[in-house]
Amino acid sequence: MLRVAEGQARPQGDELVSEEPLEIRLLAAGQRRTLAVTLRTPGQDFELAAGFLFAEGVIGGRDVIRRIAYCTDPGEAQQYNIVNVELRGESLPDLERLERHFYTTSACGVCGKAGLEQLRLRGQRPLADASRIRAEVLPQLPQKLRRAQGLFERTGGLHAAALFDLEGNLLALREDVGRHNALDKLIGWALLEGKLPLEEKVVLVSGRASYELCQKALAAGVPILAAISAPSSLAVELARQFNLTLVGFLRESFNIYSAPERILLR
Repeated sequence: MLRVAEGQARPQGDELVSEEPLEIRLLAAGQRRTLAVTLRTPGQDFELAAGFLFAEGVIGGRDVIRRIAYCTDPGEAQQYNIVNVELRGESLPDLERLERHFYTTSACGVCGKAGLEQLRLRGQRPLADASRIRAEVLPQLPQKLRRAQGLFERTGGLHAAALFDLEGNLLALREDVGRHNALDKLIGWALLEGKLPLEEKVVLVSGRASYELCQKALAAGVPILAAISAPSSLAVELARQFNLTLVGFLRESFNIYSAPERILLR
C-alpha cells in the first residue's frame, strides 16, 4: 500500500484481517441442510457455529450436538469454510417456525428478524438475575478489552466481545470481522465448555449495541450488556422488556438505558 503523511506517499506493508465465508450445515438422521452463510474471520469456527445455533434458538443446549467438524466430502474445494453440525435425533429441527432466513453477512448480521413477540414464543423470559456491579468497575473494561485484542492491535479491523465477572476480571474474549460473529463465538465457547447460562457476568462489545446483540445476550443469560458505542432504539426496547441491563457509550462515563438497579452507584 501507499502511506500518505505530511503530503508524502511512501510504500509500506500492512496486515489485514482475513474475511472468508463460512457455511453452517445441519445434519441429522441422514438429512442435511445449509442453515447459514456468514462472512467471518477464520478461527474458533466450531464455537461460532455452536453459538449461532444456540443464540438463534435452533438448539437448546450442547447435549443435542453429536459432533461438529469441517466438511470432508470428496470434491469440496472449500472444506475449511464449511462446518457440519451433526445433531442427535431422528430429524432436523423445525426451522420454519423461526420465520426467517439465516443468510448473514459480517455487516448486518441476521436479516429478516422476527419481532419481540417471537422471542416470547421461543420461551425467552425476563432475566431474573439479581447481579450487582459497582459503577466504577465498568469504565475499566474497555481498556482491558483492547489490551486483550491481539489481532486488533495488528490489523485495526476487528470487533470483539469480552466476558467479565462482576469484579471486572476478563474471563474470555473472541474477535471477528463481524460483531455478531464475535459474540456468537463467545457464546459458543461458553456453550461447549458447559458454562451457560452466563449468570453474574458482564459482556462488553466493541461496537454499538444492536437488537441482534441484545437478543444473543438474552439467550445466553447475560444480565449486563455493555457497548462502547450507541444502542439502537429497538435494542433499548428489547432490553427493557426482558430486564437486561444495557449500558452504552462506555468510556470514563456511560449511559444506562435499562434495568439500572444492577449498577451500584456511590
